[in-house]
Amino acid sequence: MTTLPKHPARIGSLLLCTALACSGALAQNTARPDLGGVWTNASLTNLTRRSGVESLVVSAEVALVMAASVPIGGIEGGFDDGDGVNNTPEVAGDDFGTRAYNHFWVDPGSNLALVKGEYRTSYIVNPENGQVPRLENPTTDFQRTSFGSRYVTGVGNADGPEALPISERCILSEGKAGPAMRSGLYNNTYQFVQTDDYVMIEVEQMHDARIIPTFDSAEEARANRRPEVLQQYMGDSVGWYEDGVLVVETLNVNPQQMQQSATAITKNGKITERFMRYSDTEIVYRFTVEDSDLYSQPWTAELSFHATDGRLYEYACHEGNYSMPGTLAGARRLEADQK
Repeated sequence: MTTLPKHPARIGSLLLCTALACSGALAQNTARPDLGGVWTNASLTNLTRRSGVESLVVSAEVALVMAASVPIGGIEGGFDDGDGVNNTPEVAGDDFGTRAYNHFWVDPGSNLALVKGEYRTSYIVNPENGQVPRLENPTTDFQRTSFGSRYVTGVGNADGPEALPISERCILSEGKAGPAMRSGLYNNTYQFVQTDDYVMIEVEQMHDARIIPTFDSAEEARANRRPEVLQQYMGDSVGWYEDGVLVVETLNVNPQQMQQSATAITKNGKITERFMRYSDTEIVYRFTVEDSDLYSQPWTAELSFHATDGRLYEYACHEGNYSMPGTLAGARRLEADQK
C-alpha cells in the first residue's frame, strides 16, 4: 500500500474496482474517456520508417504488401515459412548454428498499424520523415546501450547477471511497459482499469503494472510528484484529463531503463502520453519525447490500442528463465577454452 502515496484512504477503490464496474461509472463523465477493458497494439509497424518509404499513410493493398516483407525481429529473410524450417541466416562466424526464433514463438501481428482508419508505415508522425532526430553530438555523457540484436544472435556481454539487459533479467519489458508503450514480437495485450484517482495499465509481458495517479489539473499533478531521488522503473508518471483525453507526463525514469530504450531520455527529459478514446473499439495513443540533451527537436509517435476479446496470459518470466544460467555457463566455458 505504501507504494501508492496519493490518496492512501482511497487506495482500496483501485483494488476493488473491476474493469467493467469502473468503465461503467466513468462513462457518465464525458470529461474522462472510458479506457477500461482489454486492448492490443500488435502491429508490424516499427517506431521509425523503413528506408525508401516516404509516406506515413498507405492504402490497405500496399499495407498488405509491406507487411509480407517486414523483416520480423530485424533480420532480413524472416523466420520459417510455415514449414517448421527456420530460414533466418546463421550468425556469421558462429560454429553453433545460432538462429533467431521461428514463427511458432512470435505473434507480432499480421498487418501494419491501423490508426483512425489509416495504415501507418511508422509510429513516428513528427518529424515527417519518420526518423528519430538524434543529436550528432549529444550534450551529455548519457550512453545508450542497444541490445537489439542479442535475442537474434545470442551474442553479447555475459560477464555476469548484471551485464544482461533488464528484459532478459525479467525486470521490465522496456518497449511495452512505458513510458512509450509500443508493440513487440509477442504478448502485446494490455488491461486498463480506471478509478476516480488512478489509472492502472497491466502489461501482459512480464505483468508490468503502471499505476498512474490522476489529478484535477496539470498544476496539481506536477505538485504531487515523488521525490527526485526515487528513480523508478517506468518513471514518475502523473496524469490529468483535458477535453476527454488522459494526459500522462513522466519524468525521472530509471537511467538503466532509459539506456536500453528506443525512447531514451536523460534526467532532464520528459515523455508526455495522450490517450484518446477514438471509438468503441479503439484508443488512439500519442507520445511526445522532449530532451534537448539527446535530440535536435521534440518528436512524436502515434499508434492505437484496439479492443480484443482475448485474455491476458500468464508471463512466468522468472519461473521459465532457464536461459540465464545457461548463458553465463556458456560464457565461462568459452573463456576457459580460449585460455
